[in-house]
Amino acid sequence: MSDLPSTVPEHKAGYILAGIPHAAELKLTVVELKAGEAVCKVPYAEHLIGNPDTRVIHGGVITALLDNTCGIAVGTKTRLQGQIATLDLRIDYMKPATPDQDILAFAECYKVTKNIAFVRGVAYHTDRNDPIATCAAAFMLGTKSQRGANVPGGG
Repeated sequence: MSDLPSTVPEHKAGYILAGIPHAAELKLTVVELKAGEAVCKVPYAEHLIGNPDTRVIHGGVITALLDNTCGIAVGTKTRLQGQIATLDLRIDYMKPATPDQDILAFAECYKVTKNIAFVRGVAYHTDRNDPIATCAAAFMLGTKSQRGANVPGGG
């Protein structure tokens, strides 16, 4: 996996998100990739506001950002892009997002078994240590015409 760049060329980022219309609608972009890790971003936009009085981005946008970022992290660890599915996603919201600021998410795939990958992540503005939300997730592996994962050593 050492051939993954730390920053993602624009043409590669589009490929990673191809076929995910919701991510495209949110203008979600891949910012950084490493084996087992991903950083993605959703830019602040008026149509994503959940409360017009506070101008805070809707929590569902943060959920989608974390879910996609976690899935991408699994893909960089297993090379199964497009062959994974979210089994479980627990999100703890720490504070509302700040109006007029982009939201970033970092995710790390820290354990892969034959059929499941485990991920943790954080949504934030500028500092991962000051989270908007944190998450723990599990993803099913090998969801396209395969039984179980086809990760090296798995079967």
